[in-house]
Amino acid sequence: MIGKTISEIKTGDFAEFAKTISEADIYMYAGITGDLNPAHINESYAQNTFFKTRIAHGMLTAGFISAILGMQLPGPGTIYMKQELKFMAPVRIGDTITARAQVIEIIEEKNRIKLKTTCTNQEGTVVLDGEAVVSPPKAPKS
Repeated sequence: MIGKTISEIKTGDFAEFAKTISEADIYMYAGITGDLNPAHINESYAQNTFFKTRIAHGMLTAGFISAILGMQLPGPGTIYMKQELKFMAPVRIGDTITARAQVIEIIEEKNRIKLKTTCTNQEGTVVLDGEAVVSPPKAPKS
């Protein structure tokens, strides 16, 4: 199974992925990456921060964009080449995050797609904003 090729993609195409952030998600991400920042894993510490509670790793949220690009749009076989990110608001345990990737430019001669990437919480607040560049899979040779 391969994802969409450049000829199958149009400007404006989009895909979304949503997930509710659990405490386990944060601990697993911390363990896998080694990012044990107490802002993420120590409630006593986090209560004395600007956010007043633990927050999810920003890159955990950004990973939802990777899920879209690698599994939906363009999908399997996509090569992720570039990502610009701006973290706009905290993500807390229990927040439901919806990631969205929308095609904003197609560069056919280089087999590249540029996408607007965003993540919003259940209240519609943008928590992450950015742009990605990917190389979609090529059609199999017959």
